Amino acid sequence: MTNATPYDAAWLDREYNNRARVPGHATHFERWARDSAQARQDGRALLDVSYGLGAGETLDLFPAARSPGTPLAPVLVFIHGGWWRSLDKADHSFVAPPFVQAGACVVVPNYALCPAVNIPEITLQMVQALAWVHRHIAAHGGDPSRITVAGHSAGGHLAAMMLACEWKRVGDDLPASLVKNAMSISGLHDLEPVMHTPFVRESLRLTPAQVKKASPSRLPAPPLREGRGRLYALAGADESSEFQRQNRLIQQAWGRQVVPVCEALTGLNHFSIVEALAQPEHRLHDLMRELLDL
Repeated sequence: MTNATPYDAAWLDREYNNRARVPGHATHFERWARDSAQARQDGRALLDVSYGLGAGETLDLFPAARSPGTPLAPVLVFIHGGWWRSLDKADHSFVAPPFVQAGACVVVPNYALCPAVNIPEITLQMVQALAWVHRHIAAHGGDPSRITVAGHSAGGHLAAMMLACEWKRVGDDLPASLVKNAMSISGLHDLEPVMHTPFVRESLRLTPAQVKKASPSRLPAPPLREGRGRLYALAGADESSEFQRQNRLIQQAWGRQVVPVCEALTGLNHFSIVEALAQPEHRLHDLMRELLDL
């Protein structure tokens, strides 16, 4: 870290507190809420489907726009951010419509929030959600053999963790390559500096053992299977030096074969980058369609 240690509290807050870095962040949240409310009016959407019995263990499912008799659709599972302690799947429904119209089935899961749970527990909730998707998505027109996971910020961390998951240990009925591809958008791939960042320290309550267990960059690179298992890592060029470093770190840790795309996208901050995902003319959207093979 440039001119700072992981324990420089003021510097860490400046680097990681995106709401403070982006004065107009509230405008982004208002836009997400408005567009998500409209997306949730789609009469085909299935909202608040339970994937487990615990707090927050529900998901929203947006079936693909496809004709009867056509092949099952690729599946995009989008995991929201919010520092593992805020926001909701209902704030992110706006991501679904462009991919639904392009022929994908979109799933947006919720999870319990810190400090009621910790990050490894949230990770296991997402494992449970992905197992549910694999077992049930065909009934909703989705192809269980074509699941791609994407996430933003804390969700980017969780998406990378899903690609690294050893699925055969989760269930005998699950394939080792359950997650075909993943995209980490402004993701957090090493939790050590986060453990020391004052504005989230008390709510996350990270321990060194949790950092080791739940940092994607500290885990073995997911094995490539039949050309699958790719992770695309993207951040906004207007994001902090730490978010840029976190983005590069996963490629450095897992290698260019597993992480062939690692970019900082011009003109985007920590919040506008999520909107770019839902803009068909944007490179980020095109990269997502590439992973989905749409």
